[in-house]
Amino acid sequence: MDSKDLEAEIHPLKNEDGKLQENQENLAKKDDNLKSTPVQSRLSRCRTAVFFLSLFICLLVVFIISFIIPCPEQPASQATWRINFNTSVTYDFLAMEDINRDRIQDILFLYKSTNNSNNFNQSCADEGFSSPCTFMAAVSGVNGSILWERPAAQDVALVECAFPQPRDSGASSACILVGRHGSFIAVNSFTGQTLWNHPSGLGQNASILSPLLQVPDLDADGAPDLLVLTQDGKEVHGCIYSGSTGNQIGHQGSLGVDGTSGSLLHVTRAGAHYILFPCASSLCGQSVKGLYENVTGRDSALKRDPSWEDTLNATARRLLSHSPGAIRYLMNVPGKGGEDLLLVTSEACMLLDGQELAPKWTFSAAQVLRKPVLGYYKPDTLAVVIENGTGIDRQILLLDLSTGAVLWSQALPGLAGDPQSASLLTADHRSAFFFWGLHELIGATQMEPRDPQHSLYLFHPTLPGVLLELANISANIVAFQVALFEPGRRHAACILLTGPASPDEPGLVSMVKHKVQDLVLSSRVVRLAEGGSDDDQAIRDRLSRLRYRSEA
Repeated sequence: MDSKDLEAEIHPLKNEDGKLQENQENLAKKDDNLKSTPVQSRLSRCRTAVFFLSLFICLLVVFIISFIIPCPEQPASQATWRINFNTSVTYDFLAMEDINRDRIQDILFLYKSTNNSNNFNQSCADEGFSSPCTFMAAVSGVNGSILWERPAAQDVALVECAFPQPRDSGASSACILVGRHGSFIAVNSFTGQTLWNHPSGLGQNASILSPLLQVPDLDADGAPDLLVLTQDGKEVHGCIYSGSTGNQIGHQGSLGVDGTSGSLLHVTRAGAHYILFPCASSLCGQSVKGLYENVTGRDSALKRDPSWEDTLNATARRLLSHSPGAIRYLMNVPGKGGEDLLLVTSEACMLLDGQELAPKWTFSAAQVLRKPVLGYYKPDTLAVVIENGTGIDRQILLLDLSTGAVLWSQALPGLAGDPQSASLLTADHRSAFFFWGLHELIGATQMEPRDPQHSLYLFHPTLPGVLLELANISANIVAFQVALFEPGRRHAACILLTGPASPDEPGLVSMVKHKVQDLVLSSRVVRLAEGGSDDDQAIRDRLSRLRYRSEA
């Protein structure tokens, strides 16, 4: 017999007491479980209620933001508009800026007249000018309405916009106007109010050379400063002005050589700033540091480039002693490790290394009369547009900027008054190119058609055998620009400024906006080569779907 059974027989009551105690413990546990179950249930219901309450609040906030609180209204931009100014003349100047903060680009331009457009009660006499005088106006890119206009100068020799201003000036950017009669004026781009107005001190007999250059902040007032170059006798002179006050810094300084318009500011690999300008068939230069120290007698924190200084001192201020023909245009272009120089002469187009000034390539051209334009023929690969020749001999060339190789060429006869070509970036990392030419090809013995018309053509590298004729203009075109009016959208548009050819004969001045997409849909397809499976309408539809983008 087992010991357990023996124990049970000997002590039967003890065994029963154990079982009774065990049963009582089990009953106690069940009572505890029954007591804790309602508490856990209540907690679970509370968590569920909190979850649904939070979800309801989130949905309510989304509903309020989406349907009750109104979103800022985006103005409906008109595809086409026109504004006219009677008995006026205008200038080759257009600037784009979002003036009224509606996220659509607006246009700044100049016109000369005895009266304004009657939208604002201002006259030349209100600003101390004799009539006629030059008015500056800001035009809405949405519908062509005048945002502001005011008499700005008696007559204008140079004008540049988007100059940064100090934070405490109340203006984020300004337009700077240099008058032919000695005035130097800054205008708030957003309001038209005069920020400062001073005599320029350039001298009555001095010829003002374009463009107006923006140089580093030399007087430490928080704004870049300004440099105006003039030709007086056989020497180029430079005047430096404060960008925030317009006051002249120091006196007028000589650059020691003869020169012409077309200067630019170039930064070497060493970080030194140099003023470069054409002087006949040579490229002349002067460091900004040297000019500042010459006109003020004070030291500057700017740098000189030792290798450039050695060249300038040894060659009478000439960085490039001889080029193939007279220099007509200078451009800074992107290069490896800094900027290179694109130099256009009367006989060739050259790309110079931005530091050593050694030619990277040279393309012989018979006659380039317009400043080159940059764009992308291949994805993310820069090309340069060259207009070679004039009249019936004119040819459009697209050159690879890195090698000078011809990527595309097309004979396109043009008129003497044709505007400069333009380009606009597209979403496929190429560019749409805009060229001006004759409405129809003319015979080789006929120099001009009887009724000359300027025709605007669009070219996209994905269709190298096709041009689209977008528009035909018979009026005299003073300025032309293609711009993306609404970033992130397809709203690219052409702006045309037309007016009298002579500044001494006032007439009708018009500004017209055309949406590029609408021009494409109504365009004429010009096939440059036979073949191609797409019909004309398919080509229009394809190019009308192009998306445009702004510079990165």
